[in-house]
Amino acid sequence: MAVTTSAGRLGVSPYEESMRVELRSNWTQDDVEATIRAAYRQVFGNQYIMASERLISAESLLRQGEISVRDFVRALALSELYREKFFSTGPQNRFIELNFKHLLGRAPYDQSEVAHHTDLYNSQGYEAEINSYIDSAEYRDNFGDNIVPHYRGYLTQQGQKTVGFPRFFQLYRGYGTSDRTQRSGVRARLTRELAKNSASPTSDAGTGQAMVGTSGGGRERLYRVRVRQGATPGMVPSIRRSNTEYLVPYEQLSRKLQQINRMGGRVTNISLA
Repeated sequence: MAVTTSAGRLGVSPYEESMRVELRSNWTQDDVEATIRAAYRQVFGNQYIMASERLISAESLLRQGEISVRDFVRALALSELYREKFFSTGPQNRFIELNFKHLLGRAPYDQSEVAHHTDLYNSQGYEAEINSYIDSAEYRDNFGDNIVPHYRGYLTQQGQKTVGFPRFFQLYRGYGTSDRTQRSGVRARLTRELAKNSASPTSDAGTGQAMVGTSGGGRERLYRVRVRQGATPGMVPSIRRSNTEYLVPYEQLSRKLQQINRMGGRVTNISLA
């Protein structure tokens, strides 16, 4: 299901169609090959990896069932190839942004997260910085041992801050782009707004223009929030799920989105009423 009716303009439709790649206990060779491809695409930010660059030993261990998907992701992120492409060629804050994107599937929420990882790298080094994402409760709760990390910064989820939505799209500019070939080069994308504790408007992946309802809005306007409602907590899950619309003033929008999230709903569209 598309997260919004503008999913195509945001460039997330291909990921909505095949977002979750899981290597289950009864996997086939086709399953493990699909898992390897998905892991390379995610961890290396959609960049093409040549055959001579691939981690053959780690791939072999995964094919033999000797390591988990989580271990394979760790091997990719700890590799000299990842270090060369994303650490050695740019500033540290850009490296941290990309670690959040590649390993947790979201953007940093605030400056304190970036500061924490900066201190961690400075005090404990590269390996500790990478492992801090993969060994985190957030990684475990969302991906476990057998799911390839995927982009989730544009979804409404338990424990996810709404500011993560526009910030994610500062890092993600469409399915066909690579983290090494974007127009702004190797500079960090979020330094300014994290320092100001603000959020930039979300732009159309094709035109670069700000999309309606993402640029701060008018404080006297109403917004129509369309929600696909999940099962009510404590109740027997229903096979049929309802769609609901709310008219929400701008100043109550953030609170309403948090309430929808707690109740298990999924926001499918936000537009001016």
